[in-house]
Amino acid sequence: MTVYAAGVICWREAGEDIEVLLVHREQYDDWAFPKGKQDKGEFLQETAVREVEEEAGVKVRLGRKLDIIQYKVGKGEDKFVSYWASKVSKKAMARSKFKPNKEIAGIEWLSSQEAMKRLSYEHDQKLLSQVIELHKKGELETRALVLLRHAVATPRDQWDGEEAKRPLLPKGQKQAKRLVKLLDAYGPKRLVTSPWTRCKDTVKPYSKYRKRTLILRSQLTELRSALNPKKTKDAVEDLFDQKASALLCSHRPALPTITMTLASRAEGAVKSSILEATTLSPGEFVVMRFSMGKKPRFVDAERVSWTVK
Repeated sequence: MTVYAAGVICWREAGEDIEVLLVHREQYDDWAFPKGKQDKGEFLQETAVREVEEEAGVKVRLGRKLDIIQYKVGKGEDKFVSYWASKVSKKAMARSKFKPNKEIAGIEWLSSQEAMKRLSYEHDQKLLSQVIELHKKGELETRALVLLRHAVATPRDQWDGEEAKRPLLPKGQKQAKRLVKLLDAYGPKRLVTSPWTRCKDTVKPYSKYRKRTLILRSQLTELRSALNPKKTKDAVEDLFDQKASALLCSHRPALPTITMTLASRAEGAVKSSILEATTLSPGEFVVMRFSMGKKPRFVDAERVSWTVK
């Protein structure tokens, strides 16, 4: 049986260096990054966030996606551990509630070099090297821009009403509810959506959960994007100047204009990944990471594919 798990490299600024959070397991007498097995019905992103809180007492939102580590456990079973990097804010640190327990004896913030020496496993050292390199390049601290295609809607040929009011199917409503915790793992704050019913109702459960207002942009409807794509482009470019992480929800016919606009701020493989988002399935999304430097650009694109029964 294959085992799936997830973890986070929590980091914070320390002058020109960074410090990372390690946990000490007394049972194994080892030092590692907080991680744990995926619970039934849980997405790995949710696993990562939950495990950090359970093991280290810190609430985080996912940052850049890192490598997936593979090794053998038990009786030769394959274990895959997905990792993300997350910057821990001062507010999160102030609210930290770690208490030693039977699994984790202690936690410690260490400089990158001290952590490299303390880590018990080579695969963790390789992950830390990846994080250090991203920090040197100015690509570790990012903000998220989530591009979401609305959930499963009533087929056009089965709807006699106004196109703007075509609703989600029951499966789409279930998708919208299931998206709440998955999106919350990334924590987008500025929620921008097409005002058409199927887009609004896809994002509404998350907006209610986080008590954030939906920002309606008619330029993101499939009709307006067809009639005046420049207006759609302008609405997307408006997000480039925002400091908060954001979510943009729209329709499949509008995705080519949206992705071409977003891809103008990316290069190479990242640009290709953004352009490929025209093929998003209903309820699927891509998390693009925007650098924080003087010339912000997308430095990563993580496609999140998932299904709901």
